[in-house]
Amino acid sequence: MHIPDGFLDARTAVVAGVLSAVGLGTALRHVSKKLPPKRVPLLGLGAAFVFAAQMLNFPVGIGVSGHMVGAVLIAALLGPSAAVVVLSAVLVVQCFVFGDGGVSALGANILNMGLICGVGGWLIYFPITRIIKGVFGRIVAASFAAWCGTVLAAIACAGELATSTKINIPWAIAFPAMAGVHMLIGVGEAIITALVLAATWKARPELLDDSPTARPWRSYKPVLVYGGAIALGLALFVSPYACPWPDGLEKFAEDSGVKAAPPEHRSVPALVPDYKIPGIESVPLATAIAGVAGTVLAFGLSWGLARALVPRKPEEHLDAKP
Repeated sequence: MHIPDGFLDARTAVVAGVLSAVGLGTALRHVSKKLPPKRVPLLGLGAAFVFAAQMLNFPVGIGVSGHMVGAVLIAALLGPSAAVVVLSAVLVVQCFVFGDGGVSALGANILNMGLICGVGGWLIYFPITRIIKGVFGRIVAASFAAWCGTVLAAIACAGELATSTKINIPWAIAFPAMAGVHMLIGVGEAIITALVLAATWKARPELLDDSPTARPWRSYKPVLVYGGAIALGLALFVSPYACPWPDGLEKFAEDSGVKAAPPEHRSVPALVPDYKIPGIESVPLATAIAGVAGTVLAFGLSWGLARALVPRKPEEHLDAKP
């Protein structure tokens, strides 16, 4: 769902950029005030996992694939503001380092996948958790909200494409095409979200259970070690074998005859375009190395933002004893 350069006109890109800037600024301010200092490293881990997971395209039809967004998963674990920060960090790394998503469309991509998917999905998730109680309710709510968030982001993307005078695709075509394929992609999003939350509940139930009787806080160092290993493992060993078919937006653009701006026409050239490491002829190896580098960069950017914003309390640190 990453909109590339050449799809949005200046007006649409500016409006989306302003909205995303306001939303991200609000999220950063909320994170600085509300996020417990002990959970700051989890933002980095969330960004690392989301970056790696977004490299794992899965088939949803003949000739079309999809990938996880991850915004609702992060919102369910750390809150909607954290989800916006995490997705923004991931999208910035994808855009400027790997050319995945256009520089001119970065605001629209943050708006769609960070704000509309993350916050919009959380607004669906939260009321359901008040109706269906317990961890089971949270997993059910997150799964449904993840599906809804994916579809909402796709609808927003369709609206931006229809508004743009650069490609001249009417809403009556963009809406059913984008919403339809992302209803299928959303099923994968919902399943992955449920599996990750169920595994989280088994390993660290206090991340999902915020009731007064929940297990007292324990150090998150093991979570970072094992979670980081999983994210790096996905990027290193699984991403080279992801489905090579175009994703929902790419397939729609291909069928509509719309082409993204070539890499040499980007206003800010990507450091490693298309996840291809210069000098490495093996595509799987280049993808694996790029995936590991991106996973580490996403972790560092998200963790660094949170660390700079959230005041550290002396009694709350990573190596605190149970």
